[in-house]
Amino acid sequence: MTRRAFITGITGQDGSYLAELLLSKDYEVHGLIRRASTFNTDRIEHLYQDPHLPGTRLFLHYGDLTDGTALSRLLAEIQPHEVYNLAAQSHVRVSFDQPIYTANTDALGTLRLLEAIRDTAKDARFYQASSSEMFGMAREIPQKETTPFYPRSPYGCAKAFAHWQTINYREAYGLFACCGILFNHESPRRGETFVSRKITRAATRIREGLQEKLFLGNLDARRDWGFAGDYVRAMWLMLQQDRPDDFVIATGEDHTVRELASEAFDLVGMKSESHVEVDPRYLRPTEVDHLLGDATRAREQLGWSPTVSFKELVRMMIDHDWRLAKEERLLKNHRSDATI
Repeated sequence: MTRRAFITGITGQDGSYLAELLLSKDYEVHGLIRRASTFNTDRIEHLYQDPHLPGTRLFLHYGDLTDGTALSRLLAEIQPHEVYNLAAQSHVRVSFDQPIYTANTDALGTLRLLEAIRDTAKDARFYQASSSEMFGMAREIPQKETTPFYPRSPYGCAKAFAHWQTINYREAYGLFACCGILFNHESPRRGETFVSRKITRAATRIREGLQEKLFLGNLDARRDWGFAGDYVRAMWLMLQQDRPDDFVIATGEDHTVRELASEAFDLVGMKSESHVEVDPRYLRPTEVDHLLGDATRAREQLGWSPTVSFKELVRMMIDHDWRLAKEERLLKNHRSDATI
């Protein structure tokens, strides 16, 4: 029997890696995408083209977490065996500028999806993308599943709401519902406004003479950074267990933003100190200083562990973005020559 999965946020970093993984396991994959005036499926275009991952098993549906009726209709039509909720307004700093939209999408959107599952697809196994940002002003280091939450942003608050609603639906209605408390996870597919990708893009563009400075916020913030491809494997493993549970997914190794910048600039033969400046516009009203995860339960119960180290991750992203920067420079020079 072909298993069917429904992924919200399929066009994002995690959604694209998860779709890739599920298609490689012969799933039929359905993804929720928002209608836009431009194509926003770049991260999953290759899934249509790879002969080993036939596009006939990947289906995209227009919809949004703000529309509960459409969610119910889609789930009733698809009858998925697994549902992965990865859609969100996921930028922490932006959540201070758009708190109501963030709550409507991340918090109430999850509740709408849980209600849709309860009404039309109660046998589906559900994965909720929880976040290390729920720990916020961390009460202990490292953070594990039993660490109390102390969110410090509208994003963190919305994710905490969604996390507890998922647990409530598991306990109240018997849904097979799991929360993955994922710490920072990056890749070449990370959005360019997130700090990791902002750093690797800037380092390579500065190296190619395309920009001069990189402006960042809190350089001393410490984070536990892993590879997104590893983390979606943990999502899938959670839904293959005999009983639903919640898991911290992390590497157990932390670095400052300053260290990440230093590593990235070193790889392109430059010193970050000469090019990085702090811009108060990128500071959060309430900062999260130190997030470090303890994924012991995931290792012991899921058999999961990360395969990509911090240095390998940064190099992977630099290699990708350097190719982009070189292509950008060549195109810029070509245009300059054409105007002479």
